[in-house]
Amino acid sequence: MTRMPTYFISHGGGPWPWMPDWRAMFVNLEASFVQMVKDLPERPKAILMISGHWEDESFAVMSSANPPMVYDYHGFPPHTFQIKYLAPGAPDLAQKAADLIKAAGLPVRLDANQGFDHGCFVPAFVMYPDASVPVFQVSLRKGYSPAEHFALGRALAPLRDEGVLIVGSGLSYHNLRLFGPGAKEPSEAFDAWLAETMAKPAPERTDRLIHWEQAPYARVCHKEEDHFVPLFAALGAAEGEKATMVYHDKGLFGGVTASSYRIG
Repeated sequence: MTRMPTYFISHGGGPWPWMPDWRAMFVNLEASFVQMVKDLPERPKAILMISGHWEDESFAVMSSANPPMVYDYHGFPPHTFQIKYLAPGAPDLAQKAADLIKAAGLPVRLDANQGFDHGCFVPAFVMYPDASVPVFQVSLRKGYSPAEHFALGRALAPLRDEGVLIVGSGLSYHNLRLFGPGAKEPSEAFDAWLAETMAKPAPERTDRLIHWEQAPYARVCHKEEDHFVPLFAALGAAEGEKATMVYHDKGLFGGVTASSYRIG
């Protein structure tokens, strides 16, 4: 098995691939997900998704063999609540992930009921529309401790050598109350800081991200950091490795700048 890279992706808005006007807006994002698949060293044994849309008191690991769907959005067309992404789960790998998390001294539990949220099934659908690659999720932990989520990534790192693609799925800008022109200045400034940070060598990069609230407009761009924290896990799993920007967009929703990164 070749070692898999890890990714932090901006996953876009709601169920965008199933809405033609939104799909047109996210054409660059869609292209980046298609390219992700092409750039992998081999077909993944499974995708481990850490989504900004699932958090728990501990690090919960999805263990169902056939995860259901979670329509964690509202105000979208009725047909978007009928979407089915029927990828199999990965119970054996989920158990292995839970064991690794436990061995790192972090709180963990298996969750046999959790389904795919849109931070997971949207990118997975674009990457593998036939749902042929097993997918499972690990939750964020409430409190969003940067150090803990880096530790989560470090714990999960061995899975990369077993063909597991680790993807932190969030958004580099996530302030649902500030879209349009008002988002332009804060999202551009934060995105530039993030690009500069991601280019740093590992110890400095990790330190800057643990203190991410010192970044320009940090709390404007992320009032709640649920969509930023998946980055820490993706980086923890490939901590000493080079990061490359693989997606960059400007003017989303009238003003948002967003980016995605491959690590390793």
